[in-house]
Amino acid sequence: GLETVRVLRAAGAEVVVPARDTERARAALKGIDGVETATMDLLDPASIDAFAERFLDSGRPLHILVNSAGVMATPLTRDARGYEVQFATNHLGHFQLVARLWPALRRAHGARVVSVSSWGHRFSPVLFDDPHFEHHEYDRWVAYGQSKTANILFALGLDQRGKADGIRAF
Repeated sequence: GLETVRVLRAAGAEVVVPARDTERARAALKGIDGVETATMDLLDPASIDAFAERFLDSGRPLHILVNSAGVMATPLTRDARGYEVQFATNHLGHFQLVARLWPALRRAHGARVVSVSSWGHRFSPVLFDDPHFEHHEYDRWVAYGQSKTANILFALGLDQRGKADGIRAF
């Protein structure tokens, strides 16, 4: 994520970095001028909605959305909804963010959405019958793998659905 911000700023892009801890984000971004930080927690739907609402209220178009936040190989942890944290963070949070920011992506007339996955997708397909490990033994790498596979499937599906609005996904 940090290198992505660096490259986008070097190309002259306005960059907004949403983060759970904005002070920590600002410290990591030190030396990269002109980056805006904002509070958002991918595990908290209300936080995602609040961030998206603030962005939409600004009236700015969103030309590039990079979904790169993530967690990896965590012990079994559930969010407030009872969802497994890796799937909730790496996939569901980004899904909600894209859905809420869709009007700003459409305003950009040619927006791009990049969902960062990893080689970890090879660890597991999406466990559609039990994505939150309520009925199967938890394996942190299987959980990570399915979240990364979900990133890929999301990008493919989003690309097909977004074409009509001039939005491409990768």
